[in-house]
Amino acid sequence: MTETSRNSAHEGGQPGRIGIGLELDATHLKILEVLRENGRISVAALAERVGISRANAYTRFEALRADGAIKRFTAEIDHVRAGLGITALIFVTVRQQMWRQFRAQLAAMPEVEYCAITTGQHDAMIQVRVTDVAAVHTMVTDRLANIPAVKATETVFILDEVLRRPYVLPSDRGPGRSARRPAHDPADSPGSGGPAGGSGGARSSGGEVPLGMMRFVGAAEGRAQLQRDA
Repeated sequence: MTETSRNSAHEGGQPGRIGIGLELDATHLKILEVLRENGRISVAALAERVGISRANAYTRFEALRADGAIKRFTAEIDHVRAGLGITALIFVTVRQQMWRQFRAQLAAMPEVEYCAITTGQHDAMIQVRVTDVAAVHTMVTDRLANIPAVKATETVFILDEVLRRPYVLPSDRGPGRSARRPAHDPADSPGSGGPAGGSGGARSSGGEVPLGMMRFVGAAEGRAQLQRDA
Protein backbone atom coordinates (compact mmCIF):
# COMPACT_ATOMS: atom_id res chain seq x y z
CA MET A 1 0.00 0.00 0.00
CA THR A 2 1.19 3.49 -0.84
CA GLU A 3 0.92 6.24 1.73
CA THR A 4 1.32 9.93 1.00
CA SER A 5 3.68 11.80 3.32
CA ARG A 6 2.18 14.65 5.34
CA ASN A 7 4.39 17.44 4.08
CA SER A 8 2.73 20.71 3.17
CA ALA A 9 3.60 22.88 0.19
CA HIS A 10 5.14 25.62 2.33
CA GLU A 11 7.46 23.15 4.07
CA GLY A 12 9.20 21.46 1.21
CA GLY A 13 7.38 21.42 -2.10
CA GLN A 14 5.74 18.40 -3.67
CA PRO A 15 4.64 15.53 -1.38
CA GLY A 16 6.66 12.35 -1.61
CA ARG A 17 5.44 8.77 -1.49
CA ILE A 18 6.35 6.34 1.26
CA GLY A 19 7.43 3.07 -0.28
CA ILE A 20 8.67 2.34 -3.77
CA GLY A 21 9.03 5.44 -5.91
CA LEU A 22 9.62 8.22 -3.34
CA GLU A 23 10.28 11.42 -5.26
CA LEU A 24 13.19 13.22 -3.63
CA ASP A 25 12.91 16.99 -3.53
CA ALA A 26 15.25 19.67 -2.20
CA THR A 27 14.09 19.11 1.38
CA HIS A 28 14.80 15.37 1.23
CA LEU A 29 18.29 16.13 -0.09
CA LYS A 30 18.88 18.65 2.69
CA ILE A 31 17.92 16.00 5.25
CA LEU A 32 20.44 13.62 3.68
CA GLU A 33 23.10 16.35 3.80
CA VAL A 34 22.56 16.83 7.53
CA LEU A 35 22.53 13.07 8.23
CA ARG A 36 25.81 12.74 6.34
CA GLU A 37 27.42 14.98 8.98
CA ASN A 38 25.68 13.38 11.96
CA GLY A 39 23.64 10.21 11.60
CA ARG A 40 22.65 10.31 15.29
CA ILE A 41 21.05 13.77 15.20
CA SER A 42 17.66 14.08 16.90
CA VAL A 43 14.50 14.74 14.91
CA ALA A 44 14.13 18.13 16.62
CA ALA A 45 17.66 19.18 15.69
CA LEU A 46 17.20 17.80 12.17
CA ALA A 47 14.04 19.85 11.70
CA GLU A 48 15.81 23.00 12.89
CA ARG A 49 18.76 22.46 10.55
CA VAL A 50 16.53 21.83 7.54
CA GLY A 51 14.03 24.57 8.41
CA ILE A 52 10.86 22.49 8.61
CA SER A 53 8.51 21.38 11.37
CA ARG A 54 9.38 18.42 13.60
CA ALA A 55 6.41 16.43 12.29
CA ASN A 56 7.47 17.06 8.70
CA ALA A 57 11.06 16.08 9.46
CA TYR A 58 9.93 12.83 11.09
CA THR A 59 7.58 11.98 8.20
CA ARG A 60 10.24 12.64 5.59
CA PHE A 61 12.90 10.75 7.53
CA GLU A 62 10.65 7.70 7.84
CA ALA A 63 9.76 7.98 4.15
CA LEU A 64 13.45 7.92 3.21
CA ARG A 65 13.94 4.78 5.31
CA ALA A 66 10.82 3.03 4.04
CA ASP A 67 11.70 3.79 0.44
CA GLY A 68 15.25 2.49 0.80
CA ALA A 69 16.93 5.81 0.07
CA ILE A 70 18.44 5.39 3.54
CA LYS A 71 19.58 1.77 3.69
CA ARG A 72 21.01 1.58 7.19
CA PHE A 73 22.92 3.40 9.92
CA THR A 74 26.43 2.31 10.82
CA ALA A 75 29.69 3.55 12.39
CA GLU A 76 32.71 4.91 10.52
CA ILE A 77 35.94 3.70 12.07
CA ASP A 78 39.63 4.58 11.88
CA HIS A 79 41.07 1.52 10.15
CA VAL A 80 44.61 2.21 11.31
CA ARG A 81 43.49 2.42 14.94
CA ALA A 82 41.60 -0.84 14.40
CA GLY A 83 44.83 -2.52 13.29
CA LEU A 84 44.18 -2.58 9.55
CA GLY A 85 46.82 -0.17 8.31
CA ILE A 86 47.36 -1.67 4.85
CA THR A 87 44.84 -1.07 2.06
CA ALA A 88 45.16 -2.55 -1.42
CA LEU A 89 43.17 -2.72 -4.63
CA ILE A 90 43.25 -6.07 -6.39
CA PHE A 91 42.10 -6.05 -10.01
CA VAL A 92 40.84 -9.47 -11.08
CA THR A 93 40.29 -11.05 -14.47
CA VAL A 94 37.51 -13.61 -14.11
CA ARG A 95 36.78 -16.63 -16.29
CA GLN A 96 33.48 -15.57 -17.77
CA GLN A 97 31.68 -18.88 -17.22
CA MET A 98 32.54 -18.92 -13.49
CA TRP A 99 31.18 -15.66 -12.09
CA ARG A 100 28.92 -17.44 -9.60
CA GLN A 101 31.85 -19.29 -8.10
CA PHE A 102 33.91 -16.10 -7.93
CA ARG A 103 31.16 -14.25 -6.06
CA ALA A 104 30.69 -17.12 -3.59
CA GLN A 105 34.42 -17.40 -2.83
CA LEU A 106 34.76 -13.65 -2.43
CA ALA A 107 31.92 -13.47 0.09
CA ALA A 108 33.87 -15.89 2.32
CA MET A 109 36.88 -13.55 2.55
CA PRO A 110 36.51 -11.22 5.56
CA GLU A 111 39.38 -8.99 4.40
CA VAL A 112 37.35 -7.80 1.40
CA GLU A 113 35.75 -4.45 2.15
CA TYR A 114 34.42 -3.70 -1.32
CA CYS A 115 34.13 -5.37 -4.71
CA ALA A 116 32.83 -3.93 -7.96
CA ILE A 117 32.49 -5.29 -11.49
CA THR A 118 34.34 -2.94 -13.84
CA THR A 119 34.92 -2.24 -17.50
CA GLY A 120 38.38 -2.13 -19.03
CA GLN A 121 41.31 -4.53 -18.84
CA HIS A 122 40.03 -6.37 -15.75
CA ASP A 123 36.60 -7.63 -14.73
CA ALA A 124 36.45 -6.75 -11.04
CA MET A 125 38.13 -4.55 -8.44
CA ILE A 126 38.51 -5.73 -4.85
CA GLN A 127 39.47 -3.45 -1.97
CA VAL A 128 41.02 -5.20 1.02
CA ARG A 129 42.18 -3.95 4.43
CA VAL A 130 44.73 -6.06 6.27
CA THR A 131 47.38 -5.85 8.99
CA ASP A 132 50.50 -5.94 6.80
CA VAL A 133 51.87 -6.38 3.28
CA ALA A 134 52.45 -10.09 3.86
CA ALA A 135 48.70 -10.58 4.37
CA VAL A 136 48.02 -9.11 0.92
CA HIS A 137 50.64 -11.39 -0.61
CA THR A 138 49.09 -14.42 1.06
CA MET A 139 45.61 -13.47 -0.08
CA VAL A 140 46.67 -13.02 -3.70
CA THR A 141 49.04 -15.99 -4.07
CA ASP A 142 47.42 -18.55 -1.78
CA ARG A 143 43.73 -17.73 -1.86
CA LEU A 144 42.76 -15.85 -5.02
CA ALA A 145 45.22 -17.78 -7.17
CA ASN A 146 43.65 -21.05 -6.06
CA ILE A 147 40.14 -20.04 -7.11
CA PRO A 148 39.46 -21.63 -10.53
CA ALA A 149 37.32 -18.66 -11.52
CA VAL A 150 40.29 -16.26 -11.19
CA LYS A 151 42.33 -16.03 -14.37
CA ALA A 152 44.74 -13.21 -13.40
CA THR A 153 45.23 -10.49 -10.80
CA GLU A 154 47.00 -7.14 -10.48
CA THR A 155 47.59 -5.56 -7.06
CA VAL A 156 47.96 -1.86 -6.25
CA PHE A 157 48.75 -0.62 -2.76
CA ILE A 158 47.07 2.58 -1.56
CA LEU A 159 49.61 5.00 -0.07
CA ASP A 160 47.18 7.64 1.16
CA GLU A 161 43.39 7.96 1.05
CA VAL A 162 43.16 11.62 0.06
CA LEU A 163 39.37 11.91 0.03
CA ARG A 164 36.63 9.58 1.23
CA ARG A 165 33.07 10.85 1.62
CA PRO A 166 30.26 8.82 3.20
CA TYR A 167 28.21 9.53 0.08
CA VAL A 168 27.62 12.25 -2.50
CA LEU A 169 24.37 13.94 -3.48
CA PRO A 170 23.11 15.81 -6.57
CA SER A 171 22.73 18.90 -4.37
CA ASP A 172 26.49 18.93 -3.61
CA ARG A 173 27.10 20.74 -6.89
CA GLY A 174 25.08 23.69 -5.68
CA PRO A 175 22.38 25.67 -7.53
CA GLY A 176 23.13 26.92 -10.99
CA ARG A 177 26.28 24.85 -11.49
CA SER A 178 26.32 22.97 -14.74
CA ALA A 179 28.19 19.79 -15.55
CA ARG A 180 28.92 21.14 -19.00
CA ARG A 181 31.40 23.69 -20.28
CA PRO A 182 30.92 26.31 -23.00
CA ALA A 183 31.76 25.00 -26.44
CA HIS A 184 34.45 26.54 -28.62
CA ASP A 185 32.91 28.57 -31.44
CA PRO A 186 34.80 28.05 -34.73
CA ALA A 187 33.90 31.65 -35.62
CA ASP A 188 36.15 32.82 -32.79
CA SER A 189 39.24 30.98 -34.05
CA PRO A 190 42.20 32.93 -35.47
CA GLY A 191 41.81 33.62 -39.14
CA SER A 192 38.13 32.74 -39.20
CA GLY A 193 36.85 36.27 -39.66
CA GLY A 194 34.80 36.00 -36.47
CA PRO A 195 34.90 38.28 -33.42
CA ALA A 196 38.50 37.24 -32.70
CA GLY A 197 39.55 38.17 -36.21
CA GLY A 198 43.01 37.18 -37.34
CA SER A 199 44.82 38.20 -34.17
CA GLY A 200 42.68 37.14 -31.22
CA GLY A 201 42.88 33.87 -29.27
CA ALA A 202 40.25 31.21 -28.99
CA ARG A 203 37.21 32.26 -26.95
CA SER A 204 34.26 30.32 -25.65
CA SER A 205 30.80 30.85 -27.07
CA GLY A 206 27.34 30.39 -25.64
CA GLY A 207 27.19 26.73 -26.75
CA GLU A 208 27.99 23.78 -24.53
CA VAL A 209 30.07 20.64 -24.82
CA PRO A 210 30.46 17.75 -22.38
CA LEU A 211 33.19 17.92 -19.76
CA GLY A 212 36.54 16.66 -20.93
CA MET A 213 36.39 17.91 -24.53
CA MET A 214 39.34 20.12 -25.47
CA ARG A 215 40.73 22.12 -28.33
CA PHE A 216 44.34 21.32 -29.20
CA VAL A 217 46.46 23.96 -30.94
CA GLY A 218 49.22 22.68 -33.19
CA ALA A 219 52.80 23.81 -32.64
CA ALA A 220 53.00 25.46 -36.05
CA GLU A 221 49.87 27.51 -35.39
CA GLY A 222 51.25 28.62 -32.05
CA ARG A 223 54.58 29.73 -33.55
CA ALA A 224 52.82 31.72 -36.26
CA GLN A 225 50.75 33.54 -33.64
CA LEU A 226 53.89 34.40 -31.65
CA GLN A 227 55.53 35.82 -34.76
CA ARG A 228 52.48 38.01 -35.48
CA ASP A 229 52.43 39.27 -31.87
CA ALA A 230 56.15 40.12 -32.08
